[in-house]
Amino acid sequence: MTARDAIEIADLRVTRGGRDVVRGVSVSVATGSVTGLFGPSGCGKTTLMRAIVGVQLHAAGRVGILGEPAGAASLRRRVGYVTQAPSVYGDLSVDENLRYFAAIVGASSGRIDEILATVGLLDARGQLVASLSGGQRSRVSLATALLGSPELLVLDEPTTGLDPVLRAELWQSFRTLASAGTTLLVSSHQTDEAGECDALLLMRDGLILRATTPEQLRADTGEHDLGRAFLAVIRAVAG
Repeated sequence: MTARDAIEIADLRVTRGGRDVVRGVSVSVATGSVTGLFGPSGCGKTTLMRAIVGVQLHAAGRVGILGEPAGAASLRRRVGYVTQAPSVYGDLSVDENLRYFAAIVGASSGRIDEILATVGLLDARGQLVASLSGGQRSRVSLATALLGSPELLVLDEPTTGLDPVLRAELWQSFRTLASAGTTLLVSSHQTDEAGECDALLLMRDGLILRATTPEQLRADTGEHDLGRAFLAVIRAVAG
């Protein structure tokens, strides 16, 4: 792993039900970047992310995170993970949820205020999570993951089901975090979001088809629309 890489994966293979769902993936993610992991549902994105945060057994390969093996105890406060479903308590307020998770990671009350401001929820801190919109609940989950000041934040399809305005607000939060030095790996199957990223990993059928940037992908395929560019990559691989 080089000093600039937050994630380095070599020859990763994950088998489930006798079938390889991640097939010999080798890829790296630069520190301080917003990297998008794009591909259709069922292509292996969640499995790859689970391997990165150290909760997925794998048949072969190596996953290095921030200079340590994935899942190492020393990474518990250095890596934040937000799953597809909001992992917060609906019968508690926003503030109560954050105080509960802050106690687990040893974060201060001042840190709670800071994070609520970062995700734009200061005005909603007294509301029950169950009463919030889908986008707000996603931001509460994001807030809980940020309490420990993670160096790496892994987000599994955080914008799925949100309207365009809420998606734009969430991506703005990601940019704010990256500008402060956090590395983000964000998965999505909505290719219109690819332009929000510094780097792109295009995944299909358990393989990374291309590690690139939005600009390079457009240049390589001759397509300005990144959804069409992704399709051009798929066609080129299919031959």
